[in-house]
Amino acid sequence: MLRNAKFPLTLSFKNVYFFQSGIGILANSSLLVFHIITKHQIHRPKPTEIITCHLAFVHIVMLIITLDILSEDMFKSLNFPNELKCKLLFYLSRVTRGLSISTTCLLSIIQAITISPSSFYSSRFKYKLTRHVAIALSCIWLLTLSSNSFLVIYTVAHSNRTNLLSVSKYCSLFSMNSVIMALFFTLTLSQNVFCVGMMLLSSMYMVIFLCSHQRKSEYLHSMSISPRISPAKRATRTVLVLVSLFVIMYCVDITISSFSTVLWKYDPVVLDIQRLVGNVYASVSPLVFISSDKRIIGILQNMIDIITILTS
Repeated sequence: MLRNAKFPLTLSFKNVYFFQSGIGILANSSLLVFHIITKHQIHRPKPTEIITCHLAFVHIVMLIITLDILSEDMFKSLNFPNELKCKLLFYLSRVTRGLSISTTCLLSIIQAITISPSSFYSSRFKYKLTRHVAIALSCIWLLTLSSNSFLVIYTVAHSNRTNLLSVSKYCSLFSMNSVIMALFFTLTLSQNVFCVGMMLLSSMYMVIFLCSHQRKSEYLHSMSISPRISPAKRATRTVLVLVSLFVIMYCVDITISSFSTVLWKYDPVVLDIQRLVGNVYASVSPLVFISSDKRIIGILQNMIDIITILTS
């Protein structure tokens, strides 16, 4: 009876996965294509636009892995053993999640630098910000790939062996040595705490900036001067929404993961819930970007008008 009860629940989770990942992949792809097209029209793209493209690409890969598009049958046709499939997919899932948090952290820092008052030295730094962003993204990739590389050793396909922790539908982790586990937790936790801490600090700075800007806007309004929302202010609000969403989802995800790892037991339902929570940010973040960009909204409105004319 318990197995029969779990089957509809698993099926409903699968439907939610497809809906969530489908919306996320479509939104991220649209955001990425838009920035690639507009990049050819702009001689010097903004640093935040480069980071947005990178974040969209990372989230597309993350959601594709969640969808299990690289199915077991596909790997068999390519002569991929289950062991190699588990190592590859679990490693990629951890790398993309690490890239997501690091890229969001970088985005919040760059946005805080962008809106900061310019001086002689800061203006020179801002002028070279695009090159600094490219270097930062390269360092993020190198750090994330190297910090998760040991997982390849401990990831195995499901078997009858004991002391295994299920981490996905087909994959498990070997029981680690206490020293290695402590090192892994310290490295992962310190990296995540640093990123979340930098997000919160940069967000606090941006909130202070917005409050100061709001007071100036109220003064202009009292002087009968019509204040306009600047693109920098609109972008700052977007980043604040993204950081808030990420921190909330990250706290829920890390709570579930910590309890499961400490108990060394992953219930299938808990694993499904964690996957859904972990992909909320990847699915919602492109919608936040799109809704705050007037250029994309304008293109969507034109497309709707054209479709309306053609169907009428």
